[in-house]
Amino acid sequence: MIFHYVASQPNGKVVEGEADAAGPAEVLEQLAAKGLRPVSIKAVRGASGGRRIFLGSITVTDKVFLTKYLALMLKVGTDLFRAVDILVADFDKPVVKALLLEVRANLEKGQPFYATFIKYPKFFSPVFVNLIKAGEASGNLDQIFEDLSVSLTKEQELRNRIRSAMVYPILLFVVAAIILIVLVGVAIPRIAEVFSSSGFEPPLFSKIVFGIGGVIGRFIWLFLLLIAGGVALAVYAAKFSVSGRKVISHFAARIPVISGVLKRIALQRFAATLSSLMRAGLPILEALELTADTVGNVDLQAALRRISREGIAKGLTIGDAFRREASFPKVVTNLIAISEKAGHVENILKTLADFYESEIDAAVKTLVSVLEPLMLLLIGMVVGTIALAIIVPIYQLVGQF
Repeated sequence: MIFHYVASQPNGKVVEGEADAAGPAEVLEQLAAKGLRPVSIKAVRGASGGRRIFLGSITVTDKVFLTKYLALMLKVGTDLFRAVDILVADFDKPVVKALLLEVRANLEKGQPFYATFIKYPKFFSPVFVNLIKAGEASGNLDQIFEDLSVSLTKEQELRNRIRSAMVYPILLFVVAAIILIVLVGVAIPRIAEVFSSSGFEPPLFSKIVFGIGGVIGRFIWLFLLLIAGGVALAVYAAKFSVSGRKVISHFAARIPVISGVLKRIALQRFAATLSSLMRAGLPILEALELTADTVGNVDLQAALRRISREGIAKGLTIGDAFRREASFPKVVTNLIAISEKAGHVENILKTLADFYESEIDAAVKTLVSVLEPLMLLLIGMVVGTIALAIIVPIYQLVGQF
């Protein structure tokens, strides 16, 4: 059971916090061990382990703040308990405060720092947890936190740049889709009705367009629901379904410009993740397995697992194991092989991660420059088809007089 307590220190300062205990008596013992005099003790929830964390969300910004300030405080000599207490006081977000209180409670019980994070895979990836675990084992936790804050910041900046670049094409597509649905489903049926009421027989081309417009107009809400349902299904498949992600990844990999962007994103993630794990001191096999789970590309994921299980585990060097995989560009495999001989694979991987980050920016700009004219061309073709379907019968009708 979790208890909220208010207590006073020997110097008279009043502090408050939370304790995980079987009952009030155990809370009193914990406070006495810390030299605190209890003022009030109140049970706040029955489930141990900070279950309130499930009621909110921990964003990348929250994780950047956590790691950056923990790194700063540990570098200047603040002990871990004091650093967590400072963050508890600084954070106003309830879900993060609950997490930090649980971290402090677990540290008081003698559990390792990473033990709290490993219970929340929804917010903290295996890479995040294992880096902290490696930092605790090596006594280099301040450097690990600094590396995490840098990598999380870069990841967030990259995502923001991609989202910003895609805002205009997406907005153009949505607005165009709405206009076309209204035009085809509402305007065309009324125009077709004018022709039919006048007894004029439009040409076959116009009849087909009017027929399509009539069907869309009759079932316009069904079409809108189907579109909304398709978008929702795609989002669900991409976020929560492994098989769905495989299907989407397989489909996207066949689209020329998009496949190039996705491949560069996967390679950047591979290089950045593996570099961080190796610098933290994780064994290469474990680092490769963790990296495989984060790349987000089915082909690279399978290749990394083959490198780990069928290559390095069976005695091959890192360079030779990578050279057997066609999924990786030759420049990547050659640089890894050369850097392995020089003994600084993690540094080359970091350089590759920075290189692919700039490549992603260029690829996204190329994608946007291709998508915009394509969508405008598609919209123009549809509008032109509708215009011809209306103008041709009007011209024929006028020609009869």
